[in-house]
Amino acid sequence: MLSVSALSKSFGNTPVLQSCSFTLPVGDVLAVLGRSGCGKTTLLKVLAGLEAPDSGDVQFDGRSVLGIPAERRQVVYLYQEPLLFPHLNVFENVAFGLRIRNVPGPDVTAQVEAMLASLELSDQARKQPNQLSGGQRQRVSFGRALIIRPRLLLLDEPFGNLDAQTRATMQDLFRTVAAAYAMTALFVTHDTREALTIGTRFGYLEAGQLTTYDSRSAFIDDPRTGIQADVNFWTSMYAGQ
Repeated sequence: MLSVSALSKSFGNTPVLQSCSFTLPVGDVLAVLGRSGCGKTTLLKVLAGLEAPDSGDVQFDGRSVLGIPAERRQVVYLYQEPLLFPHLNVFENVAFGLRIRNVPGPDVTAQVEAMLASLELSDQARKQPNQLSGGQRQRVSFGRALIIRPRLLLLDEPFGNLDAQTRATMQDLFRTVAAAYAMTALFVTHDTREALTIGTRFGYLEAGQLTTYDSRSAFIDDPRTGIQADVNFWTSMYAGQ
């Protein structure tokens, strides 16, 4: 269980996060919707240990992690741009985290092959990153993150640089893989469809203040998310035909 309580962060005199609180059980994906500049990236950086909060706490299973360095939190932070090792092929990029943990070779092979299969990358295993499409590189990035079984996966609009069709494919694939690996993740986006596709839980961040919802319908019905307005627009368009 991830538990965040009264988390606040300012840069100079500008408040960026204001008393954010939420819980996230193991195996759930919290999709946080918000416009640019609302504090989404700062929230992820605080959870990852890349920024220190001004106040509040971050706990895993009842224990605070604020005093633990980022590299020891068992948290992986993925950006829009997949940061792969250019000198390693797909297999070795995914295997990297296991190798530095001295996992035996046969176990590395078995785990990486299973991961590549789940990400539909088995036929790309020997290719270099520069031989892959944007969507394929993002899949490799996911594989490298998931193979070490992080306690929490943080995703900062990871599909933002992809074209619409590839983005939709990646959203569906992410949902499938997240369920298969019981992934615990916080996924921030400004895209309503993406939030609804990916999340098992939902939040809305505005001016540094986070609202979480008891249900998908409550998230949809909040006028701030704009989802119901979109539904009404397309309903009226079809009705006019």
